Amino acid sequence: MPHAKRSTLPWTITDGRAGNVRQAVALASALRLGGQQRLQLEPRAPWRWLAPRTLPGAARGFGATFEQLATGPAPALAIGCGRQAAGALRVLGGRGTRTVQILDPRINARHWDLVVVPEHDRLRGSNVLTLLGSLNPVTDDWLACGRAAFASFEQLPGPRTALLVGGPTDHAPWQQAEIVPVLRELAARIRAEGGSVLATTSRRTPRPVTQALLHAFDDVPGVIWSDGGDGSNPYAGLLGWADRVVCTPDSVNLLSEACATRVPVGVLLGQRAQARMLRFQRALRARGRLLDGLDALQADPLQPIEPLRETPRIAAEVKARLGL
Repeated sequence: MPHAKRSTLPWTITDGRAGNVRQAVALASALRLGGQQRLQLEPRAPWRWLAPRTLPGAARGFGATFEQLATGPAPALAIGCGRQAAGALRVLGGRGTRTVQILDPRINARHWDLVVVPEHDRLRGSNVLTLLGSLNPVTDDWLACGRAAFASFEQLPGPRTALLVGGPTDHAPWQQAEIVPVLRELAARIRAEGGSVLATTSRRTPRPVTQALLHAFDDVPGVIWSDGGDGSNPYAGLLGWADRVVCTPDSVNLLSEACATRVPVGVLLGQRAQARMLRFQRALRARGRLLDGLDALQADPLQPIEPLRETPRIAAEVKARLGL
């Protein structure tokens, strides 16, 4: 019986959370190794509780699909994002797979070949790569594809303002009472200048905030995507067609992707950022890539902007370090 062949395509391994999947897939795509294979873990107790620390039998601790991968021919390269993935990568690393862990695993980085973390985290080491923000797919080609996929947005009056609304977090505990007046002011500004809005909320957005957004912009031209009932998520089209972007202060991913465009970016309620989120936003401001509040609406549209695009640099470093 012939032996199964070792996978030459990188595997991306995550817990299925959108932000973790997005980072792992973005890095694997940027490596340009001919594709990738994706795996969503189904972690079981007690391994789920202790990851990325290991226990005997860990090969079967992350679901049946992972067990097949972990007991068959080990893939050449696996990229994981998040704590559960970090535990799964340790299993594969023990079988000869080269492993790249994205985000701080909260234990010594020596358990992985490479660890990729944002600069605003404290982890450092000889095998630790740091970047400003988060890994993401936003490039000029990605934005062009977004414009093509949502070509109807071109008919909306300009300037087009993309509005990205997340939800309160421990590192940005903004309140509904704070955001509602800001949404009303933004709507009034867009209404007065004759432009349009391209807005989206997230799964973390409190329902009352979504309702307030819909009410504030009910007579403003544009598109508002507020839940799965609105059809396909036009996120790439929003960023592709935007003349400026404003977003809430709670998501490193949202801010990183907004700043990867070539338009001005403003952060709403930036004063609510704390700890790591505050350090990240300060670094963006120091680079000249982030404005306060609605200042993005007043930015010079002819001023060239250098987009924040760290993913290609990190991919090149990974390839060099691992000899890919």
